[in-house]
Amino acid sequence: MSTYMAKNEEIERNWYVVDAADKTLGRLASKIAQYIRGKHKPTFTPHVDTGDYIIVVNAEKIKLTGNKWDQKNYYRHTNYPGGIKEVSYKELLVKNPEFIIEKAVKGMLPHNKLGNKMIKKLKVYSGPNHPHQAQQPENLEL
Repeated sequence: MSTYMAKNEEIERNWYVVDAADKTLGRLASKIAQYIRGKHKPTFTPHVDTGDYIIVVNAEKIKLTGNKWDQKNYYRHTNYPGGIKEVSYKELLVKNPEFIIEKAVKGMLPHNKLGNKMIKKLKVYSGPNHPHQAQQPENLEL
């Protein structure tokens, strides 16, 4: 008996809606990453994208524990000398709350071409509304 390997034609992808209100960032992101990767399915294959689509609403109501709102920072570099930029998560919550969840989930996916393909199945919105009603997403309680 050989090990089952999923093929792209056989994969069935579902759409799920997750409400991020009053959820802890890391715990929510790890569960979302499992669903995007497809590890919750019995047909999981590491080298194939078997995951589902995830829609996250209420991203501005996410929680961080402790003093992370003030102490945790996001760094980026402009590729110019001395061009390091630093933004606290409190400022990021006001400016772009979707980015906080996207960044956390992307860090938990594979760091290769397959991971870049998987992160495109994550849709994050700061309010309670989303434009994906046509896909008939199911509610997912994490």
